[in-house]
Amino acid sequence: MKSFTYERPTSPAEAAAAVARNPDAKFIAGGTNLLDLMKLQIETPSHLVDVNGLGLDTVEATQDGGLRIGALVRNTDLAADARVRKDYGVLSRALLAGASGQLRNKATTAGNLLQRTRCPYFYDTAQACNKRQPGSGCSAIDGVSRSLAVIGSSEACIATYPGDMAVAMRVLDATVETVDGKGKGRTIAIADFHRLPGDRPEVDTTLKPGELITAVTLPKPVAGTHIYRKVRDRASYAYALVSVAAILNKDGSGHVAFGGVAPRPWRLEAAEADLPRGAKAVTDKVFAGAKPTQDNAFKLKLAERTLSAALTQARA
Repeated sequence: MKSFTYERPTSPAEAAAAVARNPDAKFIAGGTNLLDLMKLQIETPSHLVDVNGLGLDTVEATQDGGLRIGALVRNTDLAADARVRKDYGVLSRALLAGASGQLRNKATTAGNLLQRTRCPYFYDTAQACNKRQPGSGCSAIDGVSRSLAVIGSSEACIATYPGDMAVAMRVLDATVETVDGKGKGRTIAIADFHRLPGDRPEVDTTLKPGELITAVTLPKPVAGTHIYRKVRDRASYAYALVSVAAILNKDGSGHVAFGGVAPRPWRLEAAEADLPRGAKAVTDKVFAGAKPTQDNAFKLKLAERTLSAALTQARA
């Protein structure tokens, strides 16, 4: 790990300003992803801005009946919150499906949204990776791609977004609140938060330089059975090959988003009208234009079967 300087600001705007004025600075909270990347010298910030003391660690009701989740709320606390368990079960289940208990005790809401891909070629500094080193190429395209994207990728990158929480937030239509170094706030729909790689795969989100996440807001609860199904290679501490976050009614109507298949949580609202017709009718639309590799083409059928299991669960 390379040496770095460190500071602890006293306000969100001060923290944002500290990172905005130094292109080599990074925010740090739980550090469950960043510190690993620093040890491998994939991330090499010269300055760390510790945001743990900013008081962004509460879950509060909003005036319209939703919830405002502070950026520093730990994953364990969010999953266990009585309001989340009662009204946003898909979110609680997604959080509990991720990582391990020890990591969930440290990981934060904002940090979870910002975690970087777990593509093995991104982590192997001996391999070409446009996300890690822009312009170097993508070893994954002609490599082992079983865990990687089947849709939303580009000629520059086929990495997937690894998280569970964001998939649930996508089906819930959450919004992300931020502040910049001048104290100006902004609200970003979760649908617009994570970028597709295009020809700039090194840029994961639509955040501006120095912009700090302060909260995530959930709208008022949506009725239906809240389901999160995650298919992975082992029962715990593994990333999804395919996941389904769904809010479904007994007649099959509802909302659905997929994880493990694309560079961001993948949802096509226009396909949700076909949910009562069955999983295949939905996945045929959701994955229209998919470009799987020989290694990961199985994900298309796996997504259909996982959604079918969720529909069966809702009807029961």
